[in-house]
Amino acid sequence: MLTGFVFENRRLQQSPLDKDAPLPNAWVWVDLVSPTAEERLLVESSYDQQLPSTEELEEIEDTARFYTDERGLHIHSYFIDDADLAFQEDAEQPPKKVTASFTVNNGRLFTVHEVDLADFRMFRLRARRRRGIGEDGLAVMLGLFETKVDLLADLLEELYNKLEEASCKVFSEDEQDMDNLLGLITRFEDLNGKIRLVLLDTQRAVRFLLRHAHLDEQGHQTALELLRDIDSLMPHTGYLFEKVNFLMDAATGMINVEQNRIIKVMTLASVVFLPPTLIASIYGMNFRLMPELGWPAGYPLALGAMVLSAIAPYWLFKHKGWL
Repeated sequence: MLTGFVFENRRLQQSPLDKDAPLPNAWVWVDLVSPTAEERLLVESSYDQQLPSTEELEEIEDTARFYTDERGLHIHSYFIDDADLAFQEDAEQPPKKVTASFTVNNGRLFTVHEVDLADFRMFRLRARRRRGIGEDGLAVMLGLFETKVDLLADLLEELYNKLEEASCKVFSEDEQDMDNLLGLITRFEDLNGKIRLVLLDTQRAVRFLLRHAHLDEQGHQTALELLRDIDSLMPHTGYLFEKVNFLMDAATGMINVEQNRIIKVMTLASVVFLPPTLIASIYGMNFRLMPELGWPAGYPLALGAMVLSAIAPYWLFKHKGWL
């Protein structure tokens, strides 16, 4: 999907697309979501701008993710897609880490990404409601990064609240499905790790902009504020890692306690029933010369001995506090 935006009346507005004509020169932001070959060709021919391929988006080397050349300034930055999946107990897959490409050339921003990210939708909504956002390509890029950091902060806050709920479940006296709870905590750890990775990646991208982009005074101040926001969020991810590890250890410990309790009950039950089993085994032997076979009261005496031999260890265990 190809979308273009113009900055008119101090607002960033979506511009209509005419595929039969070259793309307007007034566009300050060209956004491509899972573009087709025809859309790529249209953008490249209209603006003489080469776009990165899907394979290039997945490159992890610094030289392939942050660089400048004759085609402009290039940044490949990480985003989180479907973050809400981490909070769903029946989710079949974790949130995905998605790479988006940013290219700024001649004041125009080109973005390429395979999925429609929530960060982009939120920025477009903000730009429509507020004036003075996105007057050029660099301003749009900083606005997208700013929106990303705001959403990551919201995710960290929601993650903390979900961990508090999980903590109450772990230490609740009610019987809990610890297997599902462990799976949920594992997804929290995965999401927190991805948030930390995206924050670090955004920090590197903003520092790259400060070094290589020609930012005006307002853009320079916005970039510095972004770095301060990221620096303030990083300790929260470390705290959440510690909390997740604590809950993981606590949940595992609760499972071990429950297993030990079950093993203890089974062990005590086997000890309680061992003496009656011994008596029944002795008098169940089929030898000819057994004196007790001729006793008129042998049967009730054997039953009584079996009952008493079961009650005696049970009373001892209760007296010792083992039950």
